[in-house]
Amino acid sequence: MSEPVSISRGIAARYATAVFELAKESKTIESLDGDVAVLSAALSESDDLNALISSPVVSREQSAAAIAGLAKKAKLSDVISNTLALMAQKRRLFVLPQLVLALEAMLADERGEVTAEVVSAKALTKTQETKLTKSLSEQFGKTVTLNATVDEAIIGGLIIKVGSKMIDTSIASKLNSLQNAMKEVG
Repeated sequence: MSEPVSISRGIAARYATAVFELAKESKTIESLDGDVAVLSAALSESDDLNALISSPVVSREQSAAAIAGLAKKAKLSDVISNTLALMAQKRRLFVLPQLVLALEAMLADERGEVTAEVVSAKALTKTQETKLTKSLSEQFGKTVTLNATVDEAIIGGLIIKVGSKMIDTSIASKLNSLQNAMKEVG
């Protein structure tokens, strides 16, 4: 992992922890969930917002004014509005995408949910998705949401990532293992 990315994640994690704890104390987790959804949508849809948070030439005052306008227009809670204002003042808006991701993960954990990244050689049927979701829910003891993608290069099988755990039953992986074992022999 590159150093700037790990630094950004560290900064974002500290802000996310503070915001989450403040929301829990004030019993506003539901509004935090809505705020995070609004910020996530704004980051994915607005080139202007992305330019604002990543531009080193925008002054603190301009950043603060723009973020205050965004918070007011989007009707964000005081906790998020104040956090964004502080981030603008400290020139830390560049970590906003990582902050949103960290808060999404904390909120999902609070609800007892986990996301499983599933890669398959061909699209999973609804029946397969249902069975996989049920199996993973039993294994992890949480509600599992699948994020399925298709990669024909794995030939067959699945690659499943849940948190820091990975299950790789792909044929491509087995062929690579066999190839490595054959290299060791001869």
